[in-house]
Amino acid sequence: MKLSNFASLDPVLQARGIRGLSGATKTDCAMWDEFHTEFPALAPASEQLLHDLFTKDDGREVDFLHRDKVRLEPAARFIAWTGPTESTATVKVRRGQQFFRQAVLNAYNVRCCISGIHVPRLLVASHIKPWSGFPNERVDPRNGLCLSSLHDAAFDAGLITIDEQLRVVLGKQLKSYFPQAALEQNFTPFEGKPINLPVKLAEPSKEFLLYHRESVFML
Repeated sequence: MKLSNFASLDPVLQARGIRGLSGATKTDCAMWDEFHTEFPALAPASEQLLHDLFTKDDGREVDFLHRDKVRLEPAARFIAWTGPTESTATVKVRRGQQFFRQAVLNAYNVRCCISGIHVPRLLVASHIKPWSGFPNERVDPRNGLCLSSLHDAAFDAGLITIDEQLRVVLGKQLKSYFPQAALEQNFTPFEGKPINLPVKLAEPSKEFLLYHRESVFML
């Protein structure tokens, strides 16, 4: 019932006709506002609390991506990006990455939004604006796309992008490698087709996608 109270505060759910319960209190509203205002700090903190419900081993991560199962995965599978200011905060950074991964992949029903691939170990929570350069957007699920490892690599390298209508765009540099049967089979059928949108979150940010088209994508 508490979650249904929060659902009544969620504009994404409201836009889909899901009202939630009407019993949200002032404390619920304050908690909702605080979480979204302090998202970069509180998202990893919430993941830490979830982690500690299942294990106190910081060398393992909690994985909810397999149907009806909770798995404890070695932390080595979630190697955090580290920089001069983060080398001593590996666990905290990894919690943020894990929050982002779980939120994005679950929002897309654990399916690549381009190809529909439905194998958790082959999927990536791909950042639209890069992790390293945009700390305020690192754990924002609207900065994420659920992509297969192949499509993630192409997106990260600027070989593909998503247009204003959320359709897949192939770059000339990628096409310069045609004909290659395997390559074309994995990209050509999806050119100009809309991505599959998340069912549990708002669609990816158009502002972030614009950044990718202008600063990452190679025409």
